[in-house]
Amino acid sequence: MKSVFVTASILAFAAGASAQDRQYEFEPTQLRGGIVMLSTGAGGNMAFLTGADGILLVDDLLPNSGPQVEAAIADIAGEGVPRFVLNTHYHGDHTGSNDHFHAEGATIVAHHNIRTRLANSDSQNEYGFLPILTFGEDLHFHMNGETVRAVHVPSAHTDGDALVYFEGADVLHMGDTLFSGLFPYIDVAGGGSIEGFIDAMETGLRVAGPDTQVIPGHGPLSTRSDIQASIDMIVATRAIIAPLVEEGLSLEDVLAADPLADYGDDWNWRFICTPRMVATLYFDAAGDTETSPLTISCD
Repeated sequence: MKSVFVTASILAFAAGASAQDRQYEFEPTQLRGGIVMLSTGAGGNMAFLTGADGILLVDDLLPNSGPQVEAAIADIAGEGVPRFVLNTHYHGDHTGSNDHFHAEGATIVAHHNIRTRLANSDSQNEYGFLPILTFGEDLHFHMNGETVRAVHVPSAHTDGDALVYFEGADVLHMGDTLFSGLFPYIDVAGGGSIEGFIDAMETGLRVAGPDTQVIPGHGPLSTRSDIQASIDMIVATRAIIAPLVEEGLSLEDVLAADPLADYGDDWNWRFICTPRMVATLYFDAAGDTETSPLTISCD
């Protein structure tokens, strides 16, 4: 039930006004190999590959946004209905148009755990249609002259995250295992963990080369150095907070001390503000897997 609350909170943050009424502004970025990064600033970054074998879409934005996503793809590709939709994880700002695209004939693909979490949700309609095709460790698409490899990274942002690598184009979509230049949200109630999140970014670092174009779940188009910067930030901030927990300080005392003040200007944002990042690290060090950092106010 807590994971339902967490994702509902993400949806409320990302949507602002009713997602049913909202008009999105789509910003396409042409990448190598005919791949397009599609961003709105209101949900997770999408990417799609086009060609004679059809469209492969990675993630599909918020609930009720499907017709707009389809139109945005069609503006670029001439048609907007994907042959496959690949979800990088279960949160509704990445799976929200599953129902729309399924109705249009797309096959929804995701890790086993994504289907399980969506199926067990009390708010399934909010999350989107259940994946039809699921995988465990990895899955390969061979489309449009490209090999696209989806690799599961366990216990990272959630327990169902996948990194998606377009091998020929050297483009890596990291889903929400990378909040580029931002404090990350780690959904512990959804099976995530700080250690797993770091491991997932290090996996991305091993995949990415000096010229790899990196698509984060949130944030601008990035590079290998941006992945490294995020790893360095989390390792450094964890090293600040963990000793305070070991000393027996309460969360309130740690928040009052503002131990991450030096990081706030560079990494703080509306959803994961500095106090919520402190709480994320505090709960991790304390072994608390029940309390969400979203219970901490950003005011």
